[in-house]
Amino acid sequence: MEDLKSLKIRGVGPITINKLIEYGYSPELIAVTPAWQISRETGIPVDKVELIAERIREDMGIGDELMTAKEYYEMRKSMEKISTGCKALDNLLLGGIETGSITEFIGEYGAGKTQICHQLSVMVQLPRELGGLEAKAIYLDTEGTFRPERIVQIAKYRGLDPDRALDNILYGRVYNTDHQILMVRNLFSIVKKENVKLVIVDSLISHFRSEYPGRENLAMRQQLLNSHVHDLLKLAMLHKVAVVVTNQVVSSPDVFFGNPLKPAGGNVVAHGCTYRIWIRKSKNKRIAKVIDSPCMPEMEVVFSITENGIEDL
Repeated sequence: MEDLKSLKIRGVGPITINKLIEYGYSPELIAVTPAWQISRETGIPVDKVELIAERIREDMGIGDELMTAKEYYEMRKSMEKISTGCKALDNLLLGGIETGSITEFIGEYGAGKTQICHQLSVMVQLPRELGGLEAKAIYLDTEGTFRPERIVQIAKYRGLDPDRALDNILYGRVYNTDHQILMVRNLFSIVKKENVKLVIVDSLISHFRSEYPGRENLAMRQQLLNSHVHDLLKLAMLHKVAVVVTNQVVSSPDVFFGNPLKPAGGNVVAHGCTYRIWIRKSKNKRIAKVIDSPCMPEMEVVFSITENGIEDL
């Protein structure tokens, strides 16, 4: 199904369809989002949302059939990976950034999270034999730290035409949480049209922390953040794109021994992200460690940040 306007269901008129579009719902997102959630956000009756979702799932061939673990194993073989351009990081990630999943990079200010995001935006454009997917990237910038000049530096080093590399990155400046949520929902229709295989949100939680401060707003913040993270996961799974998010750290005042820092976002982000990589500074190098993964062993690797981008020591 190309778009909602092509949907023909008795009792569902253009007003209902336009309202779904206004709230950023594409056919794919409707198919995998609970009807009550869509109803609550749009004001459309639940039974009408269920009718629309059922029709979309029929058209998309999404059923309730089970598969064997072997069939799922074979399906996972089709998941591609994007090289980071650094052998140490690729080894840590068992080959690179996986499509169909969310990879989270955590660290303090200046740890190198944004540098990795810049490099991945270039690497995804490379031919497959060089670790890329010959595709475009989408870069959602919530903190104003994206620098096209850095893309030019990395592209030149990787043998790409800088102008073409910049054209293959779709950039969006995000100004608040509502804007961030809507932009991600709009990506469900954009990634198909633009041959996008990498979506970056740098950083994931910045606006949520600033707009919902204090314990009195914690429940609302986590509820919105949970929905947003699941939108990203649905985007990754449905369209087989790699989603990369960066995350900040917060200090735990009750920790007297060991590292007092922990990732922001709590269990909502922890459960939503597939792979979690902690990055820390150490003199003239960076240390990356897997802190959560369904298949990667806990290990550390060392890399450096140079004029050419992320490199091995």
